[in-house]
Amino acid sequence: MEISRKADMKTVEGPAEYFTGKATITGQFQRPDPSRVSGAIVRFEPSARTAWHTHPAGQTLIVTEGVGWTQIEGGPKLEFNAGDILWCPAEHKHWHGATPHEPMTHIAIQESVNGTPVTWMEKVTDEQYLAPLSEPKE
Repeated sequence: MEISRKADMKTVEGPAEYFTGKATITGQFQRPDPSRVSGAIVRFEPSARTAWHTHPAGQTLIVTEGVGWTQIEGGPKLEFNAGDILWCPAEHKHWHGATPHEPMTHIAIQESVNGTPVTWMEKVTDEQYLAPLSEPKE
């Protein structure tokens, strides 16, 4: 059994290439083979967000604090809250981040395929980020 102690976890700035605004990444991990699981705790300051990206095996986000927005390309922009769990299916281009007025923290969990857990793409524009919220289709 291995325990990663909070006091020993490193926190790094989210790379400007992949994030707009201030985001920090804490406790980033990649489990050894045969596991393919990796993850981290990501905190987004107000208005911070990821670039568009995909995950070859999908991604689970467990929201621990705040309010955020997310969108799959071509789909509705949705709001989520602390306590919510999000699932983005494999290879779906998407983004997620905080709202303009409140920070948001989530635990991100994904699996690698052929050694890669994520494919980063272009940044989300302000127009895309600030587009009206949608209600999910039933």
